[in-house]
Amino acid sequence: MTGKVIMVQGTASSVGKSLVSAALCRVFARRGWRVAPYKSQNMSNNAAVVRGASDGRDGEIGRAQALQAAAAGVEPCVDMNPILLKPETDSRSQVILHGKPYATLGARDYYAERPALWAAATASLDRLRAGYDLVVIEGAGSPAEINLRDTDMANMAVARYASSPVILVGDIDPGGVFAQFVGTLALLLPEERALVKGLVVNKFRGDVSLLEPGLRALEGLAGLPVLGVLPWLRDLGLAEEDAQPLERRAPAAAGDFNAAGRGDAPGLDIAVIHYPHLANFDDIDALRLEEGVSLRFVEKAEELGYPDAVILPGSKATLADLAWLRARGLDEGIRWLARAGRSVVGLCGGYQMLGRGLADPEGVEGNPSSAPGLGLLAVETTFAAAKHVARLSGSVLGGPAFFASAKGAALEGYEIHAGETRRVDGQEGSAPLFVLRAESGAAPGGDPAGEILDGAAAQDGRVWGSYLHGIFDEPAFRRSWLDSLAPGKRNRARGPATAYVPLPGLSLAEARETALDRLADAAEQNLDIEAIARMAGLASIHPMKEHQ
Repeated sequence: MTGKVIMVQGTASSVGKSLVSAALCRVFARRGWRVAPYKSQNMSNNAAVVRGASDGRDGEIGRAQALQAAAAGVEPCVDMNPILLKPETDSRSQVILHGKPYATLGARDYYAERPALWAAATASLDRLRAGYDLVVIEGAGSPAEINLRDTDMANMAVARYASSPVILVGDIDPGGVFAQFVGTLALLLPEERALVKGLVVNKFRGDVSLLEPGLRALEGLAGLPVLGVLPWLRDLGLAEEDAQPLERRAPAAAGDFNAAGRGDAPGLDIAVIHYPHLANFDDIDALRLEEGVSLRFVEKAEELGYPDAVILPGSKATLADLAWLRARGLDEGIRWLARAGRSVVGLCGGYQMLGRGLADPEGVEGNPSSAPGLGLLAVETTFAAAKHVARLSGSVLGGPAFFASAKGAALEGYEIHAGETRRVDGQEGSAPLFVLRAESGAAPGGDPAGEILDGAAAQDGRVWGSYLHGIFDEPAFRRSWLDSLAPGKRNRARGPATAYVPLPGLSLAEARETALDRLADAAEQNLDIEAIARMAGLASIHPMKEHQ
């Protein structure tokens, strides 16, 4: 039997399509349905590494679909996001097809590839429908982008292909939600408009009874039911699909720092560099699980202050972001903090930046070029077209300072990077820190035994880097690093002085499970789930009744 479908589209980007889709995945999965997420085309540098196709090698999909798969309780695979666009500049993206690099294309060239890409995307949807009871499809951006109608591969083109009912989501928080809905519907073609079956208002704060007159008027104007009003869920802790919400946050002003030159929040102060091509920024999400830890994004040297630690996260354009770092004076600020004994951590592209030099002789990131690194680690990186993509697990080998006490601590995550990073033998910071193994059995860049020796450290372990995305997800290593930064400061932020007994701590996966249940509970309480089940063609929200 071909699985049923329901599609979640939005009036704009970042209105909450991804989380509404995740909520529906969890709601129907915990009733016993076999549910899978799907997004034909996603634009994001926040990627996840998942099970690949028939060749057995791991591949990339958007982080949102991996999260939705977790919500559905199923293993993510490349069919759940067959086309992933990873922006490298404002006009060029790397195209990932079924988890593997396909081409780097400008917008016009990309649309010229539509026939092949569309065939791949629909084949993925067909496979998912053959294996699951319900596929929750997420759209991209807005279906009312009339200039893109003829080349659409993510919104109404998918809904028409799958004959899918559509739920339209609008974000009330910035205001104008009624105009969002009515304007979007007005710009749809009649056959597209007929597929929209209901509206969901998202991110509401306040007394919903005060909204009721507007909702009834909206139903009259749209000729559609309002399926519910989802509340603003504070501190949900689920990864954003892309960096756009981070870009809308107001940058720190001079008044946000005290005389000591650090953020005013108590406890540990950790600054995260927010470059233009920021990638896999959810690597820091696990740090938010700890009490007494304050994270802030930094774009200017004057915002850096005197934090306890600086994190340089991943980048989709490492050389360009390194040049941006220098143009803003952040390179000198980071080096000064390292000399002052503050911790500096580089992850993936940030790890490459901390080294002595970066070379791109093949023009992998654009034109052939090279640049000196920040010189804080004894490593050198050469970019190459071959891309390392793998799910990894392993442990801490040991090393200077806190690494010795963390020896043997379990690690789990993934790598996504182009090029090789070579340690400069005989120099401080050249010894590896972690031993990892690819879950798929392949070890790109590793030894014949399948092991990958990763990372390097300097300055008694205060400066270190790694290719492992998700390195903070497991609590043992995360807490070892945090406790090494400024002993006692995090504990003092907890309140009155007491004997501090470390808690067991949560892994990020455990925390996300709790958050997904909270999200689904909100959907259960505020959406008409029975109506959504009927729209999808399910006879009941309970599969046992359907199968009787």
